[in-house]
Amino acid sequence: MDWKKIYNEKLVSAVEAIKAIHDGDKVVTGFACGEPFGIERALVDNYQNYKDVQIVNMLSLGDSPWCRPEMKGHFTLNTLFASQSNRKAISSGVCEFTTAHFYEIPDVLKNYICPRISLVMVSPPDEHGYVSFGTTVDYTKGTTDYCEIVIAQVNKYMPRTFGNSTKHVRDFTYFVEIDEPLPVVKDIEISETEMKIGRNCASLINDGDCLQLGIGGIPNAVCAQLWDKKDLGLHSELVGDGVVDLLEAGIINNKRKQTYNGRSVLGAAFGSEKLCNYINNNPSVEMHPIDMVNNPFEIAKNDNVVSINSCIQVDLLGQVVSDSIGLNQFSGVGGQVDFVRGATMSKGGRSIMAMPSTAKNDTISKIVSTITENSAVTTPRNDVNYIITEYGIAQLKGKTLKERARALINIAHPNFRDELKAEYARRFREDF
Repeated sequence: MDWKKIYNEKLVSAVEAIKAIHDGDKVVTGFACGEPFGIERALVDNYQNYKDVQIVNMLSLGDSPWCRPEMKGHFTLNTLFASQSNRKAISSGVCEFTTAHFYEIPDVLKNYICPRISLVMVSPPDEHGYVSFGTTVDYTKGTTDYCEIVIAQVNKYMPRTFGNSTKHVRDFTYFVEIDEPLPVVKDIEISETEMKIGRNCASLINDGDCLQLGIGGIPNAVCAQLWDKKDLGLHSELVGDGVVDLLEAGIINNKRKQTYNGRSVLGAAFGSEKLCNYINNNPSVEMHPIDMVNNPFEIAKNDNVVSINSCIQVDLLGQVVSDSIGLNQFSGVGGQVDFVRGATMSKGGRSIMAMPSTAKNDTISKIVSTITENSAVTTPRNDVNYIITEYGIAQLKGKTLKERARALINIAHPNFRDELKAEYARRFREDF
């Protein structure tokens, strides 16, 4: 059968498509720049027609309407990554939170959470009847392989990407055509502190290294310091606009990678139109499911992998807290541990935790004697290699407990070094 006929037979309104969702269903949706807001709005508008439906997703760039008081008894949210829109709801018990390493999330969804419905956003079909998942392959594409009902928002603004990012129209239940610009993750101005951190990170990056970066001020600051490097590679769970100029200039060209030579490998793209335009129909960028991209064994197939991640706290033992503050969930584990371990397993690889030395206008030290009570350790001390602040670099692998503490105190903010030194003297029974 001609693909156009198949597509047109499955083309319905959002209101018609969501009739396939039943009371008690679990519904997994795309996230970030691939969240199908058009279909979700139809659900929100018709919330009184549903009972006990669970929405499952990761980071939302929207307002998490499932957490509103009127949704009680109709919809609940189970998120795998907390965001500004749902942190309070998680703390108050309105929203559920499930923790998992990013590379394991496809398995967690399929074999433990078991959603019946998948809501995704895709590009319009090409001349062969294939749509692209564009910016958001990660766990999203995989849900369409096993969910009983798959509803896709077809959006002309979704870029068409290469790699394992396409699927034929025959594999979907319904299509809903809603064109709307993708959510934008805007670059913010890089602070002086972030620039110093970026400079310290860049000092550990050599020509030919394969990078995992992420999004935000510190990754952008790192990118700004890489213009004197050559033949860098890119294998990252997600990136933002910061990498585009380096890719266009050939600083990142992937020439020395052992796998996907000449191509950047990503699980998701979080940026603006600048990034979307770059990855659109660009064969040098491949999007793949996150259980491949973030699998430590896949990461380690490339030599000289450098992973750069951020964190909330580091204690004097080197334990890293990145996703919680006490009992309050701040974000999620994401791919931090995936890439720390992948980089460690990589021949010549290095993992970096980069953070400002303080928070809240220099009133709180992020290097602490002990982590905040009830916070969850994200990356264990045995996995940690480099810790970087604006004050320097602490290399922890192979160091004794005393040596670790000394190295970390030396890169703490000067306002807090005396109290950390006092803790050192108390703990180790010797002067700093």
